[in-house]
Amino acid sequence: MATISAALAISFLPSPTRFAVATTASSSSRIKVKVLHPLPSWPPSLRHLPLLYGGVWFANSVALSSFVPSIFVQRAARFRCSAEPSSQDQEISDAPPTPSLEKPARAPPSSLLGISTSTWSAGVAGLGFLETGYLTYLKLTGSEAFCPISGGGCGDVLDSDYSVVFGIPLPLVGLVAYGLVTALSLQEDGMDLLPGLDDLDIRLTLLLIATSMATASAYFLYILSTKFVGVSCSYCLLSAFLSFTLLFIRVKDFGLERIQKFAGIQLAVAVIIALALTNSYSSATTQLKGTGDFVLEPYETEIRTESSPFAISLARHLHSIGAKMYGAFWCSHCNEQKQIFGREAAKIIDYVECFPNGAGKGKKMTPECAAAGLEGFPTWFINGKVLSGDQELEVLAEESGFVADGTEQSKEIALN
Repeated sequence: MATISAALAISFLPSPTRFAVATTASSSSRIKVKVLHPLPSWPPSLRHLPLLYGGVWFANSVALSSFVPSIFVQRAARFRCSAEPSSQDQEISDAPPTPSLEKPARAPPSSLLGISTSTWSAGVAGLGFLETGYLTYLKLTGSEAFCPISGGGCGDVLDSDYSVVFGIPLPLVGLVAYGLVTALSLQEDGMDLLPGLDDLDIRLTLLLIATSMATASAYFLYILSTKFVGVSCSYCLLSAFLSFTLLFIRVKDFGLERIQKFAGIQLAVAVIIALALTNSYSSATTQLKGTGDFVLEPYETEIRTESSPFAISLARHLHSIGAKMYGAFWCSHCNEQKQIFGREAAKIIDYVECFPNGAGKGKKMTPECAAAGLEGFPTWFINGKVLSGDQELEVLAEESGFVADGTEQSKEIALN
């Protein structure tokens, strides 16, 4: 397109401020404006004559542009008005697109028997949540527990001192743990229940919770087998099975090779849980159901048998080596053991009464007996050995290394 120039009429501008302006139109729709220095004053008679000044023909208002002699041009200021985007706009448009703020899709969890491990965890923890919810209701309301298998024994454990951890009912602790595992498993499965947690945080948290629950279950199985001999607790066994199942699922989720990186953290968690439970149960007592309904005041049983020389010598020997007999005033086997020693020898042996203030409601075993981890009465501690139940004098002499000269029992022991 040909260049078209427009000239401002000199008559419309004051002399000191007259400008020569050239506009150019091109195929790119660009408009160029050229501003020159003020024109000098012209005589009134020459205002309407064609003029050549600064390379622009002025004829009243319109002229064609031509060569501009450099003699008249001293300084020029150029302004460019463009319909095209500027260089800054071009840089902005050429900038890479802003990345999407959407969260990246999580990697699918591993599967077990065709079902994702997160689904397995949610299902198993859901069963545990229902079980502990029922036990929490029984514990808080004092209701009788229903034992589906053995028909008894569940209430004995639920009403004992081992059903409370640092003053908190143990079923309530399990309820919170199973509930948290259920929520995290559903979060891992795609539900946005706990925002702000990424996939690795969820999986690691589930692993550590499962480790702590399995450790606690193993500890309680030990308590059940040592403190509640002959007592069956189906709810305890079910909870232990669910806890170990959760740990197996979480280990399967990480894989055996990757799980080794977190073995140290798991071991630390297990040790902390075991120490906390040991500290909480340091003064706990095994109290079977029914004993909390009455108080049994302490009493002494008369020892009617006479002590033999061998029994007296053995009692002195046991006293010298620090052997102890732990018992309870209401224990018939403890009284039988004293009758075996006789009246004189029974006063020599180191006997520890575990219930000096009585038994029953509100009565506790002494800290010394609780710390000893007794499984029953009487219990002998001789040279690091533990003997449960009432013992014959010959057995006690053999275990303690006692040999007395001049007695028939000592000769029989020497021959054996």
